[in-house]
Amino acid sequence: MAKTNMIMREKRRLKVAKKFAPRRAELKELIRDPKTGAEERAAAQVELQQQPRDAGKSRQRNRCSITGRSRGVYSKFGLSRVKLREAANRGEIPGLSKASW
Repeated sequence: MAKTNMIMREKRRLKVAKKFAPRRAELKELIRDPKTGAEERAAAQVELQQQPRDAGKSRQRNRCSITGRSRGVYSKFGLSRVKLREAANRGEIPGLSKASW
């Protein structure tokens, strides 16, 4: 199981990213738009840089929803490889079974 502070940090990052997502999208669109003036583009870049680091979506890490494990997480299920195998063996995931040939 992951340390509690790491799990809480991830939750905080998710909350901050959701809060700033609409404004970040607007600023990025302004910066990308070729019709935007140089002064307006520079102001948008400065405002984007002023936002907290955790506001970026790339700062988030996939974690297992049960244990909080950060590595070996299947994003389709939201589980780490260990917990995914346990759940599949118990038959808790519809349509997923252990391979045998």
